[in-house]
Amino acid sequence: MNANDNILELKNISKFYPGVVALKDVSLKVKRGEVHALIGENGAGKSTLIKTCSGAIDPSEGEIIINGNSFNRMTPALAEKNGIGVIYQEFNLVGDLSVAENIFLGRAIRKGIIINQKAMEEEAKKILDSLNIDINPRTPVKYLSVGYQQMVEIAKAVSQNAQILIMDEPSAPLTNAEVESMFAIVDNLRKKGVTIIYISHRLDEIFRLSDRITILRDGSFVTMLETRKTNKDELVRYMVGRELTEIYPRRSEACIKEEVMFEARGVSGNGVESISLQLRRGEVLGLGGLVGAGRTELAELIFGIEPLKAGQFVLNGQKITPSNPKEAIAYGIGLVPEDRKAKGALLGLSIKKNINMPIYSRISKMFVIDQGRESEIAKMYKKEISIKTPSLDQQVGNLSGGNQQKVILAKWLAADVDFLIFDEPTRGIDVGAKQEIYTLINSLVESGKAVLMISSEMEELMGMSDRILVLSEGRITGELQRGEYNQELIMQYASM
Repeated sequence: MNANDNILELKNISKFYPGVVALKDVSLKVKRGEVHALIGENGAGKSTLIKTCSGAIDPSEGEIIINGNSFNRMTPALAEKNGIGVIYQEFNLVGDLSVAENIFLGRAIRKGIIINQKAMEEEAKKILDSLNIDINPRTPVKYLSVGYQQMVEIAKAVSQNAQILIMDEPSAPLTNAEVESMFAIVDNLRKKGVTIIYISHRLDEIFRLSDRITILRDGSFVTMLETRKTNKDELVRYMVGRELTEIYPRRSEACIKEEVMFEARGVSGNGVESISLQLRRGEVLGLGGLVGAGRTELAELIFGIEPLKAGQFVLNGQKITPSNPKEAIAYGIGLVPEDRKAKGALLGLSIKKNINMPIYSRISKMFVIDQGRESEIAKMYKKEISIKTPSLDQQVGNLSGGNQQKVILAKWLAADVDFLIFDEPTRGIDVGAKQEIYTLINSLVESGKAVLMISSEMEELMGMSDRILVLSEGRITGELQRGEYNQELIMQYASM
């Protein structure tokens, strides 16, 4: 390969933090005009590596070569000057500003000292049209869906003449229709000669979009493969260092008891209408449906986040009316929310404090926390569910997505709740961590607890559920037993 074929080279990149090796001697070559996938388990070093390219962090060692120009470190301004744009999972947009103003944020087009609003809107329209994105440049960004907000981020990068566009888990927050639109934009950018580094846990996307795949594990380079010459099994083996012969681990059907643990009777409110369901002890009940069908809304009613307008809940034979999450927890209900960063964990607090949060009243005397007990409980769950961290005093925000999810789960294990609701339990989590979460769910129901699982991943829904209820427009439209599972049938119910 001619060196000129490579638009980006990373040579022997390492990044060390106190007690942690985030990257160790990673080298990578990205060809001009290709879609290059970067994959690995949570904590493999993917985000750290791309942040060295964008100037968000400085590498401890190594060299970054862009178009033949060598750098020991980047800054955001230097990265932009050298044609690197990044679409992070958390968007960098100002909601009250228009699409055009966001595209040219910090680089406003001016006429003298006055901002030329009309020129910005016209230029934004040209960029959006070139990407086949149908958005009015005058629309305030806060009124756009997540998918369209992401498109604004892409348009912003294109306006900066990005030659290399790094996309970090771009499909994680999107609906299926929005994902297809994003694929079309990636294909369009590739045709225009833009090089794309694409990070995703969804292997179907990797095969749909990429030319080559680089795999990281535990902060180290494992291998680089041509997409057309590999398959899912090989990728998984390289990512996790072992065979995942059964992604959905089996559990005994004998763990499902006749006893009805939880019941909803004619429940309405928060966008759902006349929902009735039963959940038995030892059962995983799956909730399927399209985005906006009412699945999360039902979970919020059960957990006391939103008020009940009609109907009632029954838990262990007792009528309950949780008016807030604190009451729901007291009844023995836990929620692992879809947005773990905003609603599931306190990212600025330590792992130890997050795990003990629901039980501080139990391990305190006269408002003084028993710190020995606090550490003992956190250590026990760190070991029991394999939370990867150098210290329990580590902030949860510094953990990988999979380990953040484990901390949230450890919190509910410590609280010893009987009934757990999982809303998109493995969104943004790699295949190895997914299997660990599935194993933990199995252990919960095998110990006599009950799980209500909301998932938009059809395979996950069918692989983990003992029964599936399908919602559409706030109502239950179908119920399937395990022997009746069928993707087409589930989609028919979801579209009713």
